[in-house]
Amino acid sequence: MKAVRRTHLARSLARIRTRVRHSPSRAIGPSGRQGILAAHGKTLRALRERVKELNCLYSITRLSQDEDISTTDLVKGIAEVIRSSWQHPEGTCALVAVDGVEHKTAGYSPTPWVQSCSVRAGGEEAGFVEVRYLKRYPDCGEGPFLKEERHLLNAVADLLGRIVEARRIKTLLRSLSSELIKAQENERQRIARDLHDKAAQDLSLIKMELESLLARFGSLSAEASAQIGRLLQQTGAVIGEIRHLAYSLLPPALEPLGLPSATYRLCQDFASRHGVEMDFSCEGMSPVRLSFDTQINLYRILQESLANIRKHSDARAVRVRLIASHPSVILRVEDNGRGFEPQATLPFSCDQGMGLVGMRERARLIGATLTIRSAPGSGTRLMVEVPVQTEGAQ
Repeated sequence: MKAVRRTHLARSLARIRTRVRHSPSRAIGPSGRQGILAAHGKTLRALRERVKELNCLYSITRLSQDEDISTTDLVKGIAEVIRSSWQHPEGTCALVAVDGVEHKTAGYSPTPWVQSCSVRAGGEEAGFVEVRYLKRYPDCGEGPFLKEERHLLNAVADLLGRIVEARRIKTLLRSLSSELIKAQENERQRIARDLHDKAAQDLSLIKMELESLLARFGSLSAEASAQIGRLLQQTGAVIGEIRHLAYSLLPPALEPLGLPSATYRLCQDFASRHGVEMDFSCEGMSPVRLSFDTQINLYRILQESLANIRKHSDARAVRVRLIASHPSVILRVEDNGRGFEPQATLPFSCDQGMGLVGMRERARLIGATLTIRSAPGSGTRLMVEVPVQTEGAQ
């Protein structure tokens, strides 16, 4: 039975091949070729439009990744990208408005051929995006606009809303960070004054009383005299530690003598305490008067940098330069330690990462730029450059 079926199938296939072989061929005529070319051209145009749309979203994303770009420049850049991404860029104008900032592209006119979409950030309306044609074009979807352009406009508005929300959050975090650093600095100064004016003074009085005991009662036994001597020694050591702690919290030389003297004392103290070779120099600072905020933040950046060197670098030599070079003051710290990968340091992964975040935030507070160059085995170089400002300018 199976053999009969295979024979029948073979005969049917043979008949089909014979018909195909003897059927007349159909050549593609001029009209057919034109149809194929037209379809091909339409497909190419559609692909070019899709590429423009992808480039539009990509360009907006690249703009938003620039941390230093202002909202004004961001809105302007997005409007220009939108204008060049529509089907007829030569006859297109765009308007972008978010958070009170608005930009219209050149030749903008309130024509009747318009697409628009609101921008929402944080659950509320933050602005809108508008695209207009300056003259009538053939209808092709949503009036003269492609259906895909409506999808693109919605995607742009959604992306812009996310960008605006992220920038708002970043601004808020920066403000909170600034307030936190200011509160921390105020608390440091309060604790430093309390340690110096209260604890250290009280311990000094106790030490004086112990010394007077020895002078008043000269007939004390050798054991009692030795015990009082040990107490005097321990009290003196505690006073020294308290004064060092108060000095770390608020350098006493900063206000009366200025930043050069305070940084010099910090470097000398660091070298003597940790056995590190220190090379400190200061140039051109005599005629420069910096605000207290600028001085204390530069001092804290140096302090944190030295702390990171002690904790993480195993450096044996450190070079510190404080230079006034108009129109800036430059603080440079270099070490010959083990180095690290700056880009690989996670902000909240370790003490060093937190230190770097704090230094960058302090630099931002005083309008300075902070750069760090390092590599494993090649040491680290930190540079802070702050515009020169006088006391009266802030």
